[in-house]
Parts: sequence; structure tokens; C-alpha cells
Amino acid sequence: FISDKDDDVTASTPSPPPPCVLSPNWSVWSLGDGQPAEEIEKQTETPPLSTLLIEMPQSGSINVGGDITFTAKVEAKDLLRKPTIKWFKGKWMDLASKTGKHLQLKESFDRFTKIHTFEMHIIKAKENYAGNYRCEVTYKDKFDSCSFDLEVKGLFSDSTRQTQTPILPIKSLGTDGQDDAGELDFSGLLKHREHKQEEVPEVDVWEILKKARPDEYEKIAFTYGITDLRGLLKRLKKTKKEEKKSEAFSKRLEPAYQADKGGKIRLVVDLADPTVELKWYKNGQEIRPTPKYIFEHKGTQRIMVINNCQINDDAAYSVTAGEEKCTTELFVKELPVNIVKVLEPVKTTVNERIELECEVSEEGAKVRWMKNGVEVPTGVRSRYRVKSEGTKHWLIIDDATKDDTGTYSLMATGGTTEAHVQIDLKPLKILMDLQSVTMLLGQPLKLNCEIYPGNVPGRWYKNGQLVQSSERISIMHRAKNHNLDIESSTIHDAGDYTFVPEGYTQTLSAKVHIIDPPRVHLEALNVQDNTVVIVAGNKLRLEIPISGEPAPRVVWMKGERVILDSGSRMRAETFADHTCLTIDIAEREDTGNYKIVLQNEAGEDTASIKIKVVDIPDPPEAPLVTDVGGDWCTMTWEPPRYDGGSPILGYFIERKKKQSSRWMRLNFDLCKETTFEPKKMIEGVPYEVRIFAVNAIGVSKPSEPSKPFIPLAVTSEPTTLVVDDVTDTTVTMKWRPPDTIGAAGLDGYQVEYCLEGSKTKHTASDEWILANTELTEKTRYTITGLPVEAKILVRVKAINAAGASPPRTTQHSILVKEVVEPPKIRIPRHLKQTYIRKVGEVVNLVMPFVGKPRPKVNWLKEGQPIDKTVSIRNSDCDSIMFIRKAERKHSGKYELSVQVENHIDTATLDIQIVDLPGPPQAVKIEEVWGNNVALDWSPPKDNGNAPIIGYTIQKADKKTMEWYSCIEHYHRTCITISDLVVGNEYYFRIYSENMVGLSESATATKDSALIVKEGLKLKIPEYNDRNFTEPPTFTQPLINTFAIAGYNATLNCSVRANPRPKVIWMKNKIPIIDDPRYRMFSNQGVCTLEIRKPSPFDGGVYTCKAINDLGEAQVDCKLESLILLGSNHVPMALHLYLALCGLTCECLNGLNSTCWL
Repeated sequence: FISDKDDDVTASTPSPPPPCVLSPNWSVWSLGDGQPAEEIEKQTETPPLSTLLIEMPQSGSINVGGDITFTAKVEAKDLLRKPTIKWFKGKWMDLASKTGKHLQLKESFDRFTKIHTFEMHIIKAKENYAGNYRCEVTYKDKFDSCSFDLEVKGLFSDSTRQTQTPILPIKSLGTDGQDDAGELDFSGLLKHREHKQEEVPEVDVWEILKKARPDEYEKIAFTYGITDLRGLLKRLKKTKKEEKKSEAFSKRLEPAYQADKGGKIRLVVDLADPTVELKWYKNGQEIRPTPKYIFEHKGTQRIMVINNCQINDDAAYSVTAGEEKCTTELFVKELPVNIVKVLEPVKTTVNERIELECEVSEEGAKVRWMKNGVEVPTGVRSRYRVKSEGTKHWLIIDDATKDDTGTYSLMATGGTTEAHVQIDLKPLKILMDLQSVTMLLGQPLKLNCEIYPGNVPGRWYKNGQLVQSSERISIMHRAKNHNLDIESSTIHDAGDYTFVPEGYTQTLSAKVHIIDPPRVHLEALNVQDNTVVIVAGNKLRLEIPISGEPAPRVVWMKGERVILDSGSRMRAETFADHTCLTIDIAEREDTGNYKIVLQNEAGEDTASIKIKVVDIPDPPEAPLVTDVGGDWCTMTWEPPRYDGGSPILGYFIERKKKQSSRWMRLNFDLCKETTFEPKKMIEGVPYEVRIFAVNAIGVSKPSEPSKPFIPLAVTSEPTTLVVDDVTDTTVTMKWRPPDTIGAAGLDGYQVEYCLEGSKTKHTASDEWILANTELTEKTRYTITGLPVEAKILVRVKAINAAGASPPRTTQHSILVKEVVEPPKIRIPRHLKQTYIRKVGEVVNLVMPFVGKPRPKVNWLKEGQPIDKTVSIRNSDCDSIMFIRKAERKHSGKYELSVQVENHIDTATLDIQIVDLPGPPQAVKIEEVWGNNVALDWSPPKDNGNAPIIGYTIQKADKKTMEWYSCIEHYHRTCITISDLVVGNEYYFRIYSENMVGLSESATATKDSALIVKEGLKLKIPEYNDRNFTEPPTFTQPLINTFAIAGYNATLNCSVRANPRPKVIWMKNKIPIIDDPRYRMFSNQGVCTLEIRKPSPFDGGVYTCKAINDLGEAQVDCKLESLILLGSNHVPMALHLYLALCGLTCECLNGLNSTCWL
């Protein structure tokens, strides 16, 4: 997953690399680019506090082929989202794109601790995986990073590594000075048996890159193991810029210089003008003359000598002469530090001092001490101390413990040495063992023992649990003595005590037994008078703490009956610190006193508890409905017989419709009384009501429903009471129904009257005379048997199941005397003009009139009595003329006369009965010229009793004699037909038309019109007549198909025959005749049957049969009708039809989709 080749760098975007000369003596380890050693040491000792990372990845060491995991943790308590993490190798190589079988990146989040965990797993590491890695975490404006190293050990043995650390050639080196510089090349070792280092000639990669073409950069980087090709190309790009000829410098600084650590370097420039003032800079800071920096002048040359080059001298240098400036870079090589004296294994016992000594090849060299592959902490509070004198380095452990056992190693840039440290415990001697103790509760407990060696700490355990010091427990260790003291012992202090010396497998044990008399702790129930109240039906679990050592025997009793622990509904159970009485479903019979008896070898104790079971009340009896209104009723009930042991707090009332099963509560606040008035009921709907009783425990079961009742109300009073007719002995009254009738409906009306004189309209109701003994459903009634010229008052009441409505009374008295009214005919508007009907239709005319007394009615037709086929029916207010089947003879003017005594009124009606016209007369061909024919004719003799409104002209070719309409609704009696086909011979016929329709028959021309070509004479050759007759033959048969219910379907076939055959359609062998659901067409031999909106019953076998004089033929097909469900049936129908036909369609996307097949 770590590659020496940067895939992102291409020849088109080169970056100049730094000038460098690669040497096999360079070390893998580096301190950075241009940082002073003092700053590096300062950063190592006091690292900056992390703002995001709470756990950083630690450096590690593994063998080739091994696995290692680096972990970073970020606390997310103050973060609103997951932070972003990136893993790098060196400065720029992002490892996110290198994941695979050798590298895995994982993330996890703990919701309880609010910590993000990020892990990088390296699997089957290779030697080139070694180097410096970096972890960067970002969240909004916060940033944190951490660097760590990975060491991959090669295939050498420990002895070889300790005795000889060969300096291997570096395959590549990054320009940023990091120690991630590529992988180590062991190919030289594999080729030679001897481990002698072969001299490798120095190669100036910088010069090679400057001379190479851009397309050769990657090949050079691969050949010389350059990992940071991007950085080199960036610097190369800067140096490749064409330099302007300098006026101040005749010779500028080289692009880069290289020096060994501790060596000397000379930077030389040649001035064109020696008088120009010269200044030297390091990383932008001016350099002053010191013993380290020496400035020399030789003619026009200006030289800066840097003595004792160190890592912090690795920087960018520049020199200015007037306004001009030239720059260069200095690279300082650090020689590897080799192991001169290796570490030696150590074996000792605890509490001893350990010193690990090692000697390296250079004084003041930076080394790292590791324990089991992890760097040893050497801070102020660390148990480890590091000391160095000259080339010697020591790791000191003053007071060794067993945890210090492990493999210790020293890592230098030129090699690594390691040694194993084994720390064993001193043998343990028990001078005084622990003794078992039996004691009373509350007495002090003291346990002590003596062991050797005396400085060995230990831990106390009780029943396997760690015992720690507290206010009651005191743990002491003085020399060889170990003591455990408890001031006042409790039951919980009994058990098995064990003292475990730290670091040893031997233990000291003793048993502590505490005796205590039994006791029942009823005060823990916290109930008044030791009385427990439980609701019936609930589960009661009564737990009572008990004490006693050893554990007492517990017996529960109710009266003289012992409660066993194996009961089904009620049982008693005993545990270590309490006893429990359980009643699964409490009943009223469980009320009573319960006794608890405790016994053990130390004594006996008893206690009593009272249990009271309360319940909901019994349901009340069915309520009684005492009064009913239009939307209300009044109901009463009795309290329940048993209140459940708690006073009744109130009642809930519910009602429902008799035919419904849904009850509705009427009150949400308790009703304290035993009466209630439900309201807002629907009139005419049967209802039932029921009651719930409520106490402190709950709500009772519902009472039985009341008897069904129906809220009903009387109607409102009748409206608009007026006098309709008066005679000498009768008065006819009429009125309108009440405005409000209600659900009870209206059974009828009651009419009453009283004679004027001693009575008024305010007279008591029993003095009114009832006019109708039975209710009348009509809104008109005639009061008979009245005295002549008497004055009466009339009132009307509406009656229904709820009773009589308030009466409606006339405002003035009525005189019983008939009044003469002259007759008056009220002609309807549609009869004031000619009344037109077709022959055969029904004529029903109503002529209303008024007049008193009843008028005499007489009908005449044009002064003569009317025909017997015309029926007349007269009444008091109208006269009806009825003709069942109109004929043309019924046309004419009818006169109606109405007479009352000497008063007469008349009215005239004009009735016109119309029929289809006859055909035109004398149709003839007047002239034929070109492709035109002139026709002439006379109007028909019979116009059907209606004016002729037009003519329809048709033509027919003599060959086929099939008629086609040329023009319709033509008004004149002559016409010229144009655009006829030359060579054809035509016949013509004409239909006449009136308001009823076309005439039943047409008049055709006797002669035909032959259309000939002008200027040519046709010589008709003689031909033998050929017999074109043939029996029917179907050239295209019917095809089995599917029809969709609700959508028209068609069946098509073609037949050939001469003479023209008769076509018969059949369904299931039954001919289809005069069925409006079918339409049959035949045109040029193509026969079509259209089925209008077929249903499932229209499926079956359809047959088309053709018959002429020479024979007959028939074809069959099967039709199936489909029904589709759902709103989107159109596309579904098409899909189903296509699927059944074996076709597919992919363009049906909605109801309006169109598919072209």
C-alpha cells in the first residue's frame, strides 16, 4: 500500500526537486529540514497540548510480515458532527487511496463514552513500510495532528543485529527531511553471501533530472527510488526558468550545496563590481560574522565559510548585491549512529535496582529506549531514568517490580540492540496464618496474619469480593503484620475471608461466623396500624424484612391455616433477608389477620398484619326513563346494593342508539344525584341509556340498559290557511304543511270549526266542532252540513305520534253563501301557437279554467263536433283532450267554450299532425356534357302536411349499383352533378325531405348517363361474355381476439363472390338480428361486426356466413371478454391485451399513453 511512485505526478506538471547528491552513507533517521536541534529537543520534552486528540498513536516496531494497529481517539462531547481524520506517510502521501489487503482504515463511535475511535491496521508489513507517519484531525476551525514512527525489522538474527549493523544504501530520500524516505533495498545482501558493504558510486539525481525530458521523470524516480518526486519537480520548475543576465554577479551561487554533519562548506560568488555592498541571509535573516560564519574576500570573489555544519544549518541561503539577489539551498547529511556495545540480559528479583548499559559510536547521539516495542516514558514522574555520558547510555529502574519484565531495546539511527529482563518474586513464608472466628452480632472483628518478606503488600477479600478501607473497616500493614479490623460486626460481615499477597499464588483464608436472634421488621411496611389495603383483582406482593443468623424458619398463618409456599393463588416465600406473601388475584374473602412466626437456634419472633381487600361497587339497576321530548329525556335510578367497601362518589351516564353498539358518555364530571336529563338526541331515533357507579377504587360495571325510547316532538302549526271554495252549505279550506315536521312525521290533519256569535277564536278547545272524524292527509278539506248564511271560524291542527300541533285559525269569519265567478280559460303558453305532432304520437292537452259554480265545457272542430277517436275529460278546473294515436285527419282548429250561467269564455287551438313526404316526381336527365349531368324534377304530390325543406341526390355506378349521396338538403328542383368519372355510366335518384325526415322511397332516373371523353369515338370491340360468377370465398378469415369490457370491439374478414352475397353474422350459431348492441358493415367485400361496449356475456364463438345463388361459406373466431379493476384500467387493459397476444410495449407510462405497434 506504500508506493515509491507518485501516480499524481505527470510530465505536463513537473515540480523542481531540490539539488541533492544521494550517498549510501546517509541514514534513514532525520530531524527535519532546517530546524535547530535546540528547538527539536524542546518540542520533545514539552509537547503541545492536543485540542482534539485524547489518545494519540504511539510509535511501534514489528517484524517483516507482522501486523500492527495504530489508534487515535477523539472526544465528541463538544462536537456537533464527526471530525475528519487523515492518515499520511511522510509529509504528503495520503493513505486513504492506498487501502487494500495491506492497509485498512476503520472508524467507530461509542455512544456511552462519546468517543470516536480511528484505527489504521497494517497487515503483513514489508521493510519499505518503515518510516514516519502522521495523523491529522480537523473539525471546523480546530486542527490537531500527531506524528509516530514505524520500525520494520528485517530477517537478521538478534546476534547479528547487535554485533554488526550494516549501513545499507538508501533507495530513495524525500526532500522534506522526514524519516519516511522510502523502503530499504536488501537486494545487495541477497546477491552476495558476504555482508561486506559494497561501495556505491555517488549519483547526482538533480543533474540527471535537469538534463532529462519530462516524460522520463517517472522512470528516473523509479530507478533511483525517489518518493517525493512532486517536491523535486516543483523545485526543478523554479530552476528551469531562464535566468536574466546579472549586472552585479559575474558568477552566481550554485542552485544547491551539500555538506556532512560537522563538516565545512564554502559558498562563493563572483562580483562584477567589487565595490557593491554584499549581504548574506539565512532563511531571510541576515548573517553576522561569527566563528561559525566566516566571510572572505579574494579579488572579486566573496566567500562565506560555514564551520561545523549541523542539522539546523540545513536551510535556504541568499546573498544580495545592491538590488540583485541570488539564492541557494544547503543540505546537511547526518551520519548514522552505530551500536558499539550491545545490551546484556538481566535476571533479578523484585525491589532490586536494574541498570541497562549500551555504548554508541557518537557522543550526544539521539537514541530511543523501547520496552516490548513501545517507547519507554522518561518524564519526571516516570519510574524509568535515562542517563548518558559521552557515548554511553543507561536505562535505570530503581525499584523493580514484576511488571518490569520484558524485552528492552535501544534504537539508534545506525541500528538497534535489545536484551531481555526477567524479574522474579522472592519466596513467600507464612509466619502466622489467619484463624476462623465465631462471634455475636455487634462485637468487634479482628483478623491478622504475618508473612515474609515483610514489604510485600496484599489484598483482603470476603467471599471473593475485594475489601477496601472505610470508616468502619480498617486495613493495616506494618512490616510483616497484616491486620483487618471491624469495630462493630454486622450480619454482612460473616463469610470467607482471604488475604492474597501481591504477586504470589499462595493465599491465607479464614471463616467468620456471626449469630443473631430472629426479628420481624414490620416498620419497613410504613402502613398505619399494620393494615394493608389492596384492590380486588390486583396482585399483592407483601415483602417484610427479617433478620437472624442463621437464617430463621418462617411460617405464615391466616387464623389456624398455614399458608404454604406451593399455593396456586396465595403462597408464602422466604428469602435471605425478607419473607414474602403473594396473592396473585386478590378477592374479598382474603380480608383478615395474618400471622408471621420466625424461629432459629437463637430464639423466636412473631408479628401480625391485617389485609383489607376493597373492590369497585356493584352495577346499579337499569335506569327508568320518565319523560321524553324532541331531543331530551328524563331518567332516574337507584344506588347499587354493594358499594365495594368505599362510599359512592358519583355516577357516569352513557347512551347509544338502539341499533348501534357504540356507547357515548354524557358526563365527564361525576353526577352526584340519581337523576339526569340527557340532551342533544336525534329526534325519531330509538335510544338506550345505562349507568356506572364510581367509588374511590374505580368504576363499576355498567347497569342493564334502559328500555328503548324515541325522542319525538309535535310538528309546527300548519301554514297559509285560506278559503278555497264556499257554497250554500259547505266551506272548502286549504292550507300548506307545517314548516317543521320532525322525525315523527305527519299522520294527518284535524279540521275544527265553530259558529260565530257566542264563540270566538279564543274559545275553549272542547267547544269547537270536529269536522273530520278521521285524519285527512290532504291539505284541502270541505266542511259540509253548514247552515245557510252562517258565519264560522275554522282552525287546523297537524297530528303525529307525539300529539297535536298548535292550531292555525282563520283571522276572519267565513260567510256560508255561494258566490258566482265568471269563467276564464287559462291557455298554456305552448298552446298559443300551432301544436305540431308526428303521425302515431300521443296528443294530451290540458286546458285549465276557473269559474263558479262548475262551468259547462264544450269542444268543436272547425264548427263541427269532434271525432270519436278524440277523448275529452272534464273536471271542475280543467278539460283534457287525449288522442292515443294521432292521424293526419286530426289536424285542424279546435274551439273550447266554458259557460257559467250567462257568462261564456272561448279558446282556439291549432293542431298540426305531420308525416314523411312522398318522393319527387318526374326525375329526368336533362343534359350530359363532359363529366357533368344536369337533373330536373318536380316536387312530391304529398308533402306530409309540412313544407318541403330540401332534397337528397344520390348516384350509382351501373357496374356496382351502390348508391352514394352527392348532396343533401338541396332546396331547388334542378341541379348539375359534376366531377363524374369518364367511362362510367351513372343512374341518379332523389329523396324529398320535410321537418319529419326523408321520404321513405326515392324516384330514380329511367335512363342512365354515360360519361365519354370528348373528341374521341369509342369503338367498342366485340368480346365474348365471360362468366364472372363464383361462389363465396373468404380471402381473410376471422382471428381469435380479446375484448375489454366497456370498450368497443370489432371483428373483420373479407369475402369474394359474384353475384354479391348475403352476409349473416352469428353468435354461438344463433343469427344476430336487430340487436342494437351490434353494428354490421360490408364495403367492397370487407365485412365488419362492431360490438358496442361488450360485457363478459358477449364472449363466445362468432361466425360470418356469406350466401349467394352459387353456394355459401363461413368463418369462425373465438372472442373473450376481459374485466379490468382499478382507476388506471386503460394502460392495464393495453398491457394485458399485449401480453395475451404475445407482444410487448414499453411506452405506456400513464392514462394518456399512446403505443404504436
